[in-house]
Amino acid sequence: MISTETKIVKTTEFKALVSSRWLIAAILSSLVSLTYYGFILMIGLSKTTVARKIGEATTLGIPLALLVIVVCFFLTIVYVLWSNVKYDNLVTSLRNKLSQP
Repeated sequence: MISTETKIVKTTEFKALVSSRWLIAAILSSLVSLTYYGFILMIGLSKTTVARKIGEATTLGIPLALLVIVVCFFLTIVYVLWSNVKYDNLVTSLRNKLSQP
């Protein structure tokens, strides 16, 4: 007798669910890493650019740091929206399909 877990894992819907979750996680994680480490590399490799004054007391590094925070916040919103709209619907439909006899 095949267990319910084995039935779930073997369905194409479950495989699509897992692959879509990994794809979105990989894309968003890459974008966050690129943003953060790009900023860190810019600080380390181009100090004169980051230290350039854009106001009386503000350097270019301050708005760039804020941009990193905004980009990461935006990518979090993208993930939450994707999860609420697509991922949760796929999980619900898979659960309903497998709960039927």
